[in-house]
Amino acid sequence: MVDSYIRLLALEDRAAIENLIASYGPLADSGDASGIARLWTIDGTYTVGGFGTATGRDQIARLIDGPTHQELMRNGCAHVLSPHAIALDCDQATATGYSIVFRKQGDRFEAWRVSANRWQFLRTGDGWRVKHRDNSPIDSSDAERILLRS
Repeated sequence: MVDSYIRLLALEDRAAIENLIASYGPLADSGDASGIARLWTIDGTYTVGGFGTATGRDQIARLIDGPTHQELMRNGCAHVLSPHAIALDCDQATATGYSIVFRKQGDRFEAWRVSANRWQFLRTGDGWRVKHRDNSPIDSSDAERILLRS
């Protein structure tokens, strides 16, 4: 009985984390900066390769309100996240996977940014929240391979 209960809790935790990751794209594409920020813990961090690290919900929200993201939205964009491999460890979890940002160019969409992602989550009184997300563009460096291995 206890084993079944623990397995059920693990499934619920995975589903909550999957939903959190899946919610990122629609929030970003709709320009919901405060919605994005609420995915993180109050002191959470978001490292975006080529753009630096945002610390805290206000800075994370500014990524969405900033000129690069606003330009993407003006022209049309879609943030698509792959299914992520999730590792649970009591009240913490990590997830690794990919993201692609498509942008509209003329009458078609093109992949603008393809990245490896590693998320670190904490269980809080408000449910699972992002403690840190590392987003590293796929390029000729080893950064994304290291990120996916860790």
